[in-house]
Amino acid sequence: MSDACGCGHDEPRPEGEEEHGPDRWWQVTEIRAAAVAGVLLVAALIVHLTDGPAIFGVGLEAVALIVAGSTFVPSTLTRLTKGKIGVGTLMTIAAVGAVLLGEVGEAAMLAFLFAISEGLEEYAVTRTRRGLRALLSLVPDTATVRRGGREETVSPADLELGEVMIVRPGERIATDGVIRAGRTALDTSAITGESVPVEAGPGDEVFAGSINGTGALEVEVTAGAQDNSLAKIVRIVEAEQSRKGEAQRLADKIAKPLVPAVMVATAVIAAVGSLAGDPRVWIERALVVLVAASPCALAIAIPVTVVAAIGAASRLGVLVKGGAALEALGKIRTVALDKTGTLTRNQPAVIDVATADGVTRDEVFAVAAALEARSEHPLARAILAAVGDYVPADDVDAVIGAGLTGHVAGTPVRLGRPGWIEPGPLAADIARMRHAGATAVLIERAGTVIGAVAVRDELRPEAREVIAGLRRDGYSVAMLTGDNDRTARALAADAGIDDVHADLRPEDKARIVETLCAARPTAMVGDGVNDAPALATADLGIAMGAMGTDVAIETADVALMGEDLRHLPQALHHARRSRTIMLQNVGLSLAIITVLMPLALFGVLGLAAVVLVHEVAEIVVIANGVRAGRARTLAAATPSARTRVPIAGVRL
Repeated sequence: MSDACGCGHDEPRPEGEEEHGPDRWWQVTEIRAAAVAGVLLVAALIVHLTDGPAIFGVGLEAVALIVAGSTFVPSTLTRLTKGKIGVGTLMTIAAVGAVLLGEVGEAAMLAFLFAISEGLEEYAVTRTRRGLRALLSLVPDTATVRRGGREETVSPADLELGEVMIVRPGERIATDGVIRAGRTALDTSAITGESVPVEAGPGDEVFAGSINGTGALEVEVTAGAQDNSLAKIVRIVEAEQSRKGEAQRLADKIAKPLVPAVMVATAVIAAVGSLAGDPRVWIERALVVLVAASPCALAIAIPVTVVAAIGAASRLGVLVKGGAALEALGKIRTVALDKTGTLTRNQPAVIDVATADGVTRDEVFAVAAALEARSEHPLARAILAAVGDYVPADDVDAVIGAGLTGHVAGTPVRLGRPGWIEPGPLAADIARMRHAGATAVLIERAGTVIGAVAVRDELRPEAREVIAGLRRDGYSVAMLTGDNDRTARALAADAGIDDVHADLRPEDKARIVETLCAARPTAMVGDGVNDAPALATADLGIAMGAMGTDVAIETADVALMGEDLRHLPQALHHARRSRTIMLQNVGLSLAIITVLMPLALFGVLGLAAVVLVHEVAEIVVIANGVRAGRARTLAAATPSARTRVPIAGVRL
C-alpha cells in the first residue's frame, strides 16, 4: 500500500502469511473486530434509547472504540515513530479529538467503519493474490521417478536434474522436462490458456502442471520444483507487483501532500474559527474536515484493481509484471510484431514442389531427403518432416553457403540454392516461389535438374484473425523482421499487415520502435532474444511464448505464456478495461473528498455522516476494483503451434 495511506497493513507481512490468508471474509481479523465493535455499539444504542444508565452506554461505546481502534491505531503509532504520516494518522487524531469533545459514540463509529473498510481491503487483496499462488497447486503432490532400474514415488521437491519421470495418462506433470519416450496430447489450459491439447513427443518440452493425455511418457527433469515454470511465474509476478503504474503514481502524488496539507488546514480552521467564534464548534468542524479529506479510498483504489487485474490476466495465459506494465498495456495504440516465432510458428514447412518433365514428386523428395538426412539446417527438418521413409545418401559433403553434394545408389546428386545450381526449365517456378516469400532449393541428379522445393515459415493459423481484430479495434499494426523484403512483404500480405519493415538488425528494430513510440503508445511483440533492444525501447515489451524463453520473461513487461497469438488482443482488451476501472476509482475518490470538505467546513455534515460516506465510498471502490479480476478465457480454438502438420496439408 502507499505510504501516503494508512489503509491496510502498513508493515510487511511475514513470509507466507499472504499465501495462507483468510479463505472467507469473516475470517479477516479486522472484520471480526468490527463485528464485536458493532455489537457493542448496538448495545450502547439500546441503553441510550431505553434511558439506561448513561455511564453504561458510554462504557460500551468506549470498549467498541478500543476494539475497532486496535486494528489501525498500533500500526499508526509505529509509522509515526518512523516519521511516516498516513490516513491512519488522520483517523486516529479524529477519534481522539471526538473523545476530547465528549463524542465517544461518534469516535467509536469512525473506528468501526474504518475497521470494516480495512478488513474488506485485506480480504480483496488476499483473495486476488491467492490466484497467483494457486498456480503452484497445479503441481501434483507426488511424482514417479526411475531410480536404479526401479520406479519410486517421491515428492516433486526431491526430483533431481537429469532423472526420468514416468507420467501416466491423466496425471499432472510435476516439473519441467523434455520428453524422452512416448507421445501424447497435453492439456496446458491451466498454464498457458490454450484450450486445445498440444501434441507432444520425443524432444518436446513439457511444463509443470500440464495434464498428460492418453499416452504414457518418460520425461527427463530439466528444472527443480523451485525453478520450474510455475514457480518462476509466481516469483516474477510477486516481485514485480510493487512496480506502480501511472495511475498509482497519480494516487500517490495526490495522497502524499494531501495528508500534511489537511493537517495544516485543520489547524488553521480550528485556530481562526476559535478566534472568530465558538472554539468548540470550530475545533469540531476542523476535525470533521480532517476526516472528510482522508484520501484512503484514493490510495486503495488502484492497488486493489491492479492485483485483481494481474491475477485475472494470469488465468488468461498472460503474465503482467506489475501495475506499471498493466497501466502501459491499457494505453497501447500501436502494436509492432516480430515475424519469426511471433506471427509465424518458427517451424519452416514445405509449401510447394516443382518437378521437371518426366520426374515425379516422390523422386524429388527421395533425393532431397537423402541429402538433408545428413544436415542440421532448419530447411532440412522441413523437408524431412514432409517425407515418410527415406534412405540417407552416401558421401554427403556440405558446400558452405551453397548446398549439399552426395551419391544416391551410386548416382551423383546435389541440392542447393539457385545460382549454385542453374534452374534451367524451372526458372519460372523458382521466381514464383520467391514471389510467395519462400526459400527455394533446387535438386539435381546426374547433372540434370529434376525439381525444386519451396520452404517457408508459415503464419500461425490464428494470425490473420488476430491482425484483423486489432485493426478493427483501432490499433495500428506494423511488422518488423530481419528477413529479406520480398519474404517479409509476402507474409505480411497474407496476415493483413501494410506497414512492413524488413532487413533489420536488432538496433534497427529499436530505432523504428522509438519512432513509432513518438507518434502513439507502442508495444513491441517478439521472442525476447534478438528482439531484446526493441522490447526494451518500446513503451511496453511483450514476449511471445514465455513458458520456454527465459530471455523473454526477463526482457519484456508482459509475456504471453502460451503459443496462441489470440492472447494478445485479449490482454490488450483486459488492460484497457482495468485501466478504465482505475480511472473510475480515482475520479470517485477525488469527487468524495471535493464534496465532503466544504460540507464539513460549513457544518452541513457532522462527524458520523462524513465517516459513513467515506467508508461507503471505500467499499464501493474496492468492489469496483475487484471487477478487474473477471476475465474471459479463449472461447474458440485453433490448432496449436506445436502440432505438426502432415504432408497431406502441404500444397503440392
